[in-house]
Amino acid sequence: MIAAQYIGGKQFNIIPGTEQKPLAGEVKIAVGYVGICGTDMHIYHGVMDARVNPPQTIGHEMSGTITEIGEGVEGFNIGEKVVVRPLDWCGECPTCKAGYTHICQNLKFMGIDSPGAFQSNWTVKARTLHKLPADVNLKQGALIEPLSVACHDIRRSRLQAGEKAVVLGGGPIGQLVAAVAKSVGADVLVSEPNESRRAFAEKLGVESVNPLETDLAKFVDEWTGTKGADVVFEVSGVKPAIDAMTQIAGRRGRIVMVAIHSQKPEIDLFQFFWKELELLGARVYEAEDFDWAIDLIASGKVNVAPFISSVNPLSNIGDAFASMDNNPQGMKALVECNAE
Repeated sequence: MIAAQYIGGKQFNIIPGTEQKPLAGEVKIAVGYVGICGTDMHIYHGVMDARVNPPQTIGHEMSGTITEIGEGVEGFNIGEKVVVRPLDWCGECPTCKAGYTHICQNLKFMGIDSPGAFQSNWTVKARTLHKLPADVNLKQGALIEPLSVACHDIRRSRLQAGEKAVVLGGGPIGQLVAAVAKSVGADVLVSEPNESRRAFAEKLGVESVNPLETDLAKFVDEWTGTKGADVVFEVSGVKPAIDAMTQIAGRRGRIVMVAIHSQKPEIDLFQFFWKELELLGARVYEAEDFDWAIDLIASGKVNVAPFISSVNPLSNIGDAFASMDNNPQGMKALVECNAE
């Protein structure tokens, strides 16, 4: 067993792992694949060191196989393929008691606030597990977590078949949002300045536009027959998108804030009054979002295979992160922690 520890300064150490026998209510998983996400890249760049407190084993977009089961765990068997919903909620705060454990007032994010999945074996609470059906492999399974983010965004938006949805930002999450929106029967447009990411959207059957070369507001006005977008997903985290989201949203349109804005942006609140807009926050996911994501892959409604840009062994995790750092067009790099 080995584990990768982020030690700061874009560096990882490969160390001997520690076998952690599952306690009551826990299971041990042989980790199959772990995806590198935007948050992991922020950690890699050192901007989250105060929270992560290196050295730390990070990683949370994972799949694996149950190898050991602790006392009192029911509904799971050794050898089953699973994914982890990496949220550790308290269950005691008012938010948890209201049923919103994903935004628990004391929430700990596994792989950031506690040790994560970049290791051969990971012991976690059984309450965080979701089973993978036989026809979903472990590589696909490593995309369940980010796809669940997109599923939560779509659920928050109340998007319906036939509605017009604009996704501002064509990175991995933006593309997954577009894919889920398309799966529910919406007409989808991705606004993205990067040519390769626009090409990626087009290959998925989603129309795209370059907002640096095309007047986005005018384009959306024509695309919607002057109605404006029913739903706008702000996924880019940049100021021009904040300006665009209120311009392109139609009367009584819904705007879903997916991106994390580190600075307080100026927002055209007059448009919320004038058009009776809604602004909806969307943070991580709930259990039903994982179930929906698994079903979307199992049913073939969303094909996640094109999202996998590279696969590296755990021993070469530094190369995997460096490749994503040097290739912003890449969608999802996977790290293989055990052979499937």
